[in-house]
Amino acid sequence: MTPETLSRREQNKAATRDAIVSAVLSLARERGLGGFTVEDIADSAGVSRRTFFNYFTSPEEAIAAPTFGFLDRALEQLRDRPPGEPLLESALTVILGLADNELIAPMAESFLVAHGHDPVTRYQLQAFEECGEKIVAAIRERDEAGTLDDLYVQALAGSVISCGKAALEVWLAEARGDLSPSSLTRLRELLTAAITHLKAGFAQ
Repeated sequence: MTPETLSRREQNKAATRDAIVSAVLSLARERGLGGFTVEDIADSAGVSRRTFFNYFTSPEEAIAAPTFGFLDRALEQLRDRPPGEPLLESALTVILGLADNELIAPMAESFLVAHGHDPVTRYQLQAFEECGEKIVAAIRERDEAGTLDDLYVQALAGSVISCGKAALEVWLAEARGDLSPSSLTRLRELLTAAITHLKAGFAQ
């Protein structure tokens, strides 16, 4: 199998996954959570029921998928930052760099449609938990001298995740269903402000 063939296959898989996520978010907007079936999602995405289950175990997992995608993209960019750069400076740079509404909009919509729906919220919390574990790993990769102790690493990673969740909660309360470009810009501002507060030690 050539690298080109593998690349096309991965691209096709990503396109199918995106189509399923787009379909489930659209159905959630139109009918509300619980108002559609896996068959409805598959029909809307142009795939079979079996294909749906090749990617997701449930509609709830599919709705939460953009959160995993956004956090994974942020972590990829975090790992590309210079090793000697302070972590919170790197985090701010990454958030400012994630200015593409095509990336942040699905995550924002996922949180809006899932608000108050525990099954989806559990998947989103899982995404943050997994991201926290990956941030711990990223910090350790950057700490080549091994000078950082476990408490510092765990506390810093947990604080970054908590700031992200706090920004989303404030945005949810403000947005009230608004997914306009200005609302998404506000979400990025809140994410940036939360990390800035952490970097400054929450000094007033």
